[in-house]
Amino acid sequence: MSLKKLYNNFLVWKTQNIKEKQMVLFVSFLIGIFTALAAFILKSLIHIIQHILTSNFLTEGANYMYLVFPVLGILIAGLYVKYVVRDDISHGVTKILYAISQRKSFIKIHNMYTSIVASSVTIGFGGSVGAEAPIVLTGSAIGSNLGRFFKVEQKYLMLLIGCGAAGAIAGIFKAPIAGLVFVVEVLMLDLTTFTVLPLLVTSVTAATLSYLTMGTKAMFNYAHTDAFLFERIPYVILLGIFCGLVSLYFTRAMDWFETQFRKLTYWQKFGIGASILSILIFLLPPLYGEGYDTINLLINGHKDYNELLNNSAFFQFKDYRWTIIIFLGGVLLMKVFASSATNGAGGTGGIFAPSLFLGCIAGFVFAFTLNNSTLSEYVPLLPEENFALMGMAGVMAGVMHAPLTGTFLIAELTGGYELLLPLMIVSISSYVVIKFFEPHSIYSMRLAKRGELITHQKDKAVLTLMEIEKLIETNFQAIHPDMTLGDMVKVISRSSRNVFPVLDDKNRFLGIVLIDNIRNIMFRPELYNRFKVSRFMTSPPAVIVVGMPMEAVMKSFDETKAWNLPVIDENDVYLGFISKSNILDVYRGVLAENFIEE
Repeated sequence: MSLKKLYNNFLVWKTQNIKEKQMVLFVSFLIGIFTALAAFILKSLIHIIQHILTSNFLTEGANYMYLVFPVLGILIAGLYVKYVVRDDISHGVTKILYAISQRKSFIKIHNMYTSIVASSVTIGFGGSVGAEAPIVLTGSAIGSNLGRFFKVEQKYLMLLIGCGAAGAIAGIFKAPIAGLVFVVEVLMLDLTTFTVLPLLVTSVTAATLSYLTMGTKAMFNYAHTDAFLFERIPYVILLGIFCGLVSLYFTRAMDWFETQFRKLTYWQKFGIGASILSILIFLLPPLYGEGYDTINLLINGHKDYNELLNNSAFFQFKDYRWTIIIFLGGVLLMKVFASSATNGAGGTGGIFAPSLFLGCIAGFVFAFTLNNSTLSEYVPLLPEENFALMGMAGVMAGVMHAPLTGTFLIAELTGGYELLLPLMIVSISSYVVIKFFEPHSIYSMRLAKRGELITHQKDKAVLTLMEIEKLIETNFQAIHPDMTLGDMVKVISRSSRNVFPVLDDKNRFLGIVLIDNIRNIMFRPELYNRFKVSRFMTSPPAVIVVGMPMEAVMKSFDETKAWNLPVIDENDVYLGFISKSNILDVYRGVLAENFIEE
C-alpha cells in the first residue's frame, strides 16, 4: 500500500472515530516533542560553534578575531538565506503575528528548519542577537504544518501555532509557565476553557523533554544571597521606571535603525552592518553572541565583575573602581546598534536575549551606582545580583509589552521565586512607563500601523481578519453628471438598488444620487430634460478607501448611520459599495470559522 493511500485511509478513520478537540490535544503533544528537539538542536549548534571559535581566546588584552568572526558568520547566514532559503526569515514573532492576522495560519514548511540553521551560524559566530525568536518561528511552523498534516479545522490552526510558540519558549528556556503566558501576552491568542489545555500540554511536554536532554538545572546560575526587604520597594519601583526608559530607547532605536537598513541594497547592508558589529564587539566583547555568560557573571554572587573586561582593550584598567560601570554603560547604549546591525547585515536572530542582556546590565548598573555613590549612606544596600535579575524582567516586560512573561520567565530561568513580588513590581512599572510612549510592542508596532494586528478584544480581532476587497458589492448602476433626469429614470428602471454612484469619464467617484432625493420629480416627464444629474447629486456621508482598517470602516458606519458607503482606491477611482448588512454577515462567518467557543 502506498504512503498516500495509507494517509488517506488514516484521514477517513480520523474523521469517523476521533473528535476534533481530541485530535488537537494529540497534535499539541506532538508539537511539544518536536519543539523541544528543535530547541535542543539549536542550542547545541550555537554552543558547538562558539566553543570551536573562542575556546583558545586569551583573556588579557584585545582579541582581534572579534573583528573577523561576526563578519564571517553574517556573510554565511546571509548568503544561505538569500540563495538557499530565498525567503525572509527574520523577525520571527512578527511573522507569526502576521500569519495569524491573515487568517491563513499558514507558515511555510522550510521555517521548521531554516531559522535553526541561519540563527545558529549567526549567533555562534558572534552575532549580537538571540536564538529565541528563531525557535519561536520554528515552533509555530511546526504547529502550523502538523495541524495541516492532520487536517485540523481552520479555527484550531491558530491555536496550534500558539502551541508551537509556547513549546519553543518552554523548550529553550525550560519554562512551561512562561511559554503559556508568552502566547497570551505577545501573540495575543484568545483564551477559552479549552484552549488553555493544548497550550499546557505542549508547554509541559516541551519542558519535560528539555529537562531530559539538557539537564534539570535552571538556565542561569542565580545566587539568592539576600532576602527581599520591604524598605527596598521604592528603589524597585525606580528600577522599573529606569527599565521602562531603557526599553523605550531600545524599541525606538531598533525601529529607526531597521528603517535605515531597509533603504540599502543587500551588499550595502552587509558592509555597513558587519563593520558596525565587528567594531562594537572588538571594543565591547560582552556584545559577542547572546551574552548569557555576562548574565551568569552578574547574577551568580561571586562579585568578580572585572572578568567582563577580559579580551577587551579596557582590560588594563580593570583595577579602577568605576571602570566596570563606564564599560557596562557603553554596552548598555551600544547593544541596540549591535543587534540591529546583526539582523540588518543579513544575520538571523531575535530580541529575547538582547532584552535579557540589557535588563541584567541595567539592573546591575542601577544598584552598583547607588551602592558606591555618595548617596549610599541614605540608601539601603541594594544587592547587585538581585537587581540585575529584576532588571531582566523589567526590560523584557517593557520591550515585549508583556509583564507576566517578564515575571515568570525570569523566575523560571533562575529559580528566583523568592523575588516574585519585586519581579512583578519592576515588570509592571516598566510596562506602565513604555505603554505611555509606545502603545504596541516592538513585535506588533508595524502590523498595528497597517491595521493587521489581532488583539484580545474579539470584536476588533474579527474585524482585523476581514478584508475590504471581499466585501465590495459592484451591482450598483453608475451614472454620469451630464445625464438628464429622463436618462436617470431609465437607469432606475433597470436597477434593484436605491443608490447610484456618479462617475466622470475616468471612472472617478464624484458623488451619489439617492432615489429618495428625486422621488418628487422623477414622475414628472416635463422635467426630464430640464434637470441634469449634476444638479441633484450629493456627497455621501463618508467614503471608504481601499486599505483602511476594518475598524475604521465600522467607525464610519457608526458615525454616519449609513447602510451603504462607496469604496474608492487611492486615485479616487470608484470600485463599488460596502453595505453594513454584508459586513454583519461576513462577521458572523469569520467568528464561527476562526474563534473557538467555550
